[in-house]
Amino acid sequence: MLSPMVIQMMINAHTDFLPKACMCVALALLVMLTTVPAFAQVDLAGVWAARNHEDLEGMLPGDYTGLPINDEARTRADAWLLSYQAMPERQCIMYTSHYLVRGPQSLQISSEIDPISGRVVAWKMTGTIDRTPRTIWMDGRPHPSPDARHTASGFSTGTWLGDTLLVSTTHLTEGLISHNGVPSSNQATIREYIARHGDHLTIAMILYDPIYLEEPYLRSKTWVYDPTVQVPPEPCEPVLEIARPAGVVPHYLPGTNPFIREMTDKFNLPSMRSAAAYQRSIRSTASGCGINTCRRQLHPY
Repeated sequence: MLSPMVIQMMINAHTDFLPKACMCVALALLVMLTTVPAFAQVDLAGVWAARNHEDLEGMLPGDYTGLPINDEARTRADAWLLSYQAMPERQCIMYTSHYLVRGPQSLQISSEIDPISGRVVAWKMTGTIDRTPRTIWMDGRPHPSPDARHTASGFSTGTWLGDTLLVSTTHLTEGLISHNGVPSSNQATIREYIARHGDHLTIAMILYDPIYLEEPYLRSKTWVYDPTVQVPPEPCEPVLEIARPAGVVPHYLPGTNPFIREMTDKFNLPSMRSAAAYQRSIRSTASGCGINTCRRQLHPY
């Protein structure tokens, strides 16, 4: 951006030989040169219909293929029972923002405009059923303190990289990466790329989790512009779905989940657990204990 002093010097230098009409044109051009570039290179606003044609990992119990999880995440997923979410006190615990690229719902995006400057202050994404509304701040505000409140939608800020919106999300609550119970922690963060190609909107999310992931996890999803689609908010109201004795929490104790081998048995695949146990036995042997002793110490898969 040119400083006012430089602008004045340029005007003074041309005053002697530019007619007044030309000076007006020159002033207009200088104003155009010194204005801030477009605040949003692409308009993301609209109703976007989901196209659920992409593969999803983690749809079957014990199916952790493609998920870079560690042993702690695997242990928690092994104990997962889906009816856990049917408990009245847990029915309205929303999925985190990462669910956006996993869930089947459509998406509506709107912009919040500053009435004075015309800048896009924020992009708003609607919530639905089990996903909370979300705001992506575009006004340069910093992320809050790590001790600030964590929510399912987190705190998101965005910047433009050409025609792609880069979004950084922090302050997430604990959530699920997949339907078979693979967790994400409240220390997880998301780097997100939102790109519009005509009537198609693609969102690619990279999830970073120092607690449950051994490396970043990438997922993407594509929506199609369709103004006829309705995206109702559908507020959550808990009801009694399954009658249980008081104090009962659905879960499996370690080694007791009868469905863990369902995926490997169904598709006749080698057991991933056997491979993991073998790797642990090798590590234990290298650390000094005998192979038979170490085998007895392994998780009983």
